Amino acid sequence: METDSVGRVEAGHRVKEAGAKPVRQDAAAAFAQLYDEHVWNVYGFFGYRVRSREEAEDLTQLTFERALRAWNRFDSNRAGARTWLLAIAQNVLVDHYRTDRSARHEPILEGEAGEARLGHAEPREHGLGLSPELEAALARLGGRARELIALRYGGDLNAPEIAELTGLSVANVHQILSRSLRKLQAELEGSVGTQSRRRAVGS
Repeated sequence: METDSVGRVEAGHRVKEAGAKPVRQDAAAAFAQLYDEHVWNVYGFFGYRVRSREEAEDLTQLTFERALRAWNRFDSNRAGARTWLLAIAQNVLVDHYRTDRSARHEPILEGEAGEARLGHAEPREHGLGLSPELEAALARLGGRARELIALRYGGDLNAPEIAELTGLSVANVHQILSRSLRKLQAELEGSVGTQSRRRAVGS
């Protein structure tokens, strides 16, 4: 992902588009630095949670637009910048899933319009940096487990930061991560074994 493709927020840039109040030059510079330092943490979080690069890029941009609107309320004494951004990212993801479910329940139209909706959906673009096997294994995890995996390995938060963000205890975070990693390892090893057997049969 090119940084520009996410939509870099610089001094005065995207302020009007994002619906935010004008930001002072020093605050805008600080926000631009925040973007540069943490854009890949936010994108990485979405990379573990959504199905395409396009979705991850769009949600990353939306997260920073929301962060820009709330920038004057950010308090570094209450939470680190990365934790604050990923809390916003979590809310963006919830809204995204809610909207996505609503779209899937739209009535199917009759005639050509209905056929177009059923038969001409654009294929999702992959290439998030996750292998198909890992994506499949992640999809088999529960929602909480996948959330913690995304925060740890996509957002690069440590266990205390994840605990602060999710309301879990540090011990519980470690327990869920450990159990989830064992399950992922078993899923991936099973996938490798299946592929090896298929190659043996086909040879």
